[in-house]
Amino acid sequence: MKFSKKLEQMEHSPIRKFYKYAAEAERKGKKIFYLNIGQPDIKTPKVYFDAIKHFNEEVLAYMPSQGIPELIEAMRKYYEQHKIYYDSEDIIITQGGSEALTFTMLCITNDGDEIIVPEPFYTNYNIFIKGTGAKIVPLTTKAEDGFHFAKREDIESKITKRTRAILLTNPGNPTGTVLSKNEMRMIADIAKEHDLFIISDEVYREFVYDGSPMTSFGQLPDVKDRVILIDSISKRFSACGARIGAVITRNKELQNHLMKLCQGRLASPTLDQVGAVALYNLPSDYFDDVIKEYQKRRDVVYDYLSKIEGVVCQKPSGAFYLTAKLPVNDAEEFLIFMLTAFEDHGETVMFAPVEGFYETEGLGRDEIRIAYVLNTKDLTRAMELLKFGLEKYLTLTTV
Repeated sequence: MKFSKKLEQMEHSPIRKFYKYAAEAERKGKKIFYLNIGQPDIKTPKVYFDAIKHFNEEVLAYMPSQGIPELIEAMRKYYEQHKIYYDSEDIIITQGGSEALTFTMLCITNDGDEIIVPEPFYTNYNIFIKGTGAKIVPLTTKAEDGFHFAKREDIESKITKRTRAILLTNPGNPTGTVLSKNEMRMIADIAKEHDLFIISDEVYREFVYDGSPMTSFGQLPDVKDRVILIDSISKRFSACGARIGAVITRNKELQNHLMKLCQGRLASPTLDQVGAVALYNLPSDYFDDVIKEYQKRRDVVYDYLSKIEGVVCQKPSGAFYLTAKLPVNDAEEFLIFMLTAFEDHGETVMFAPVEGFYETEGLGRDEIRIAYVLNTKDLTRAMELLKFGLEKYLTLTTV
């Protein structure tokens, strides 16, 4: 039997493929501190659950393909608070940010087209882009440079006649890198000059630290027809299980094509949309304590890692991830060692090897991503376990 060549060329998630080792470790009684996936432990706001509990329609019916008007209006007002002005028709509700990205790629690419993506990047971009027959053109960044990529000559060197867009995550996953306003301006100018879309994945938009301002490509009016914002409630409100996202664009032609896909899948989940309305109607100061908590967690992880000999990392400015280079040849082998052969008082730690976050073969083999989604006490213990495990691993592998 034959299968899709597009799918045969794809790999399984480099984040989730190590769960078999974790499951076996837990079966043997080990406690694992999970830092491998962006699943926050911050409580989902109670208003989400209350809104669903008070839903009293007698029929759970299809909703409009664009999304329910109440959610679109709540999102419009949310953006307005940040001085980003959209009309209702500019906001299209999707089943999570993943569908938003998939639909966007289906609308703007043909087989063989190219999307420029800074690497390392969110691993599922592989699925969203390659699943449409398009190609990722990587823009390589380095741990020693804090994974910054906004250099005009580097970006322009990647542009060809098949280039359709620049896709970026801001703040970044897996690096925590945040673009400055000047860097965004430069990228916007390149997009105008070369007739490209800017796909800005901004699901971590609020999570910017050290007093830095939140920025968005939606704030640049001169590229309003080129900017495609990807949004989601998953990280913003710690509601990963509620599959509600959005594509936000002022490009009328793109809106028209997106709606064909939305109508084909009929509608996003009704109850999740009802709960999302309540989340977007939260007062803006909801994020104050959340940001303070994540900044404390970042500081715990970075301060500990910066004291481990041989580790290379820069302090991330946003999101809740840190990518670090370790003094190992293969981070995947090191992770398997941590899950199968290491423990300290019955405990170990799980992280995400970063090789699968790169498109360029061979890069990232010595790098890991840490999602600082646990409380500071647990993070401190997890960093201690990482240090102990690394010391033992190096002793065993250098003999």
